[in-house]
Amino acid sequence: MNIGKRLYELRTKIGLTQEQLAEELDVSRQAVTKWEQGESIPEVDRLLELSSLFGVTVDFLIKGWNEYEKYDNLDLGNIDEIQQFLCTAKKNTYASCSPETKSSRLCSHDLAYKNGKLSYLDSYFGGERFIGEEVLYIDDKPFWSMNYSGRVLDNNFSGDFLKECLLKVCHEKPFRGPEIYQNGYFTYHCNVKGSFDWFTGEEEIFFQAVKVYECVFHGGAIK
Repeated sequence: MNIGKRLYELRTKIGLTQEQLAEELDVSRQAVTKWEQGESIPEVDRLLELSSLFGVTVDFLIKGWNEYEKYDNLDLGNIDEIQQFLCTAKKNTYASCSPETKSSRLCSHDLAYKNGKLSYLDSYFGGERFIGEEVLYIDDKPFWSMNYSGRVLDNNFSGDFLKECLLKVCHEKPFRGPEIYQNGYFTYHCNVKGSFDWFTGEEEIFFQAVKVYECVFHGGAIK
């Protein structure tokens, strides 16, 4: 895959049009079109801006990565299958109120899921204010992780609504819940920048117009 195709995929993943990306970078839409069609490549300062906007390295923009080399030549198969496994693991642990496993750290809450060579561990501390980490393993070797921290801001917060949102995680963005979801007086928002390899994000829940919950998260591939 060349740099133009990578730029196209990264742009569309975060829902930007060519016009919007051009405005972000203070360039013409025609310049973005030429980049994506492989007719030209961004200058160094534009590559730095694109790197920051998409949450990836300049090296990734220029060279990309081979799915089999990316994780130290582990036999990962198709990256879509990895992301689908992550979604399945999330839906079968915290979001579905599954039983906790033995704590891996003093006073931690741990939830685990395994299928074949792939396994998942979610380990967190706290309740109304919490911090935690999710890790993916293949043959017991970690290759991807996400850290998160959040807090409840108001008594109208509903843990059941949060879990309802997390059950709707999709393999295209296998991090938290959907970009937006509403049920009754509750509204959920989730914004992610970057890709599976390297990303940052935040989620919020509103009860009517009052924000009752917030969480920030970030992570990516482990090398």
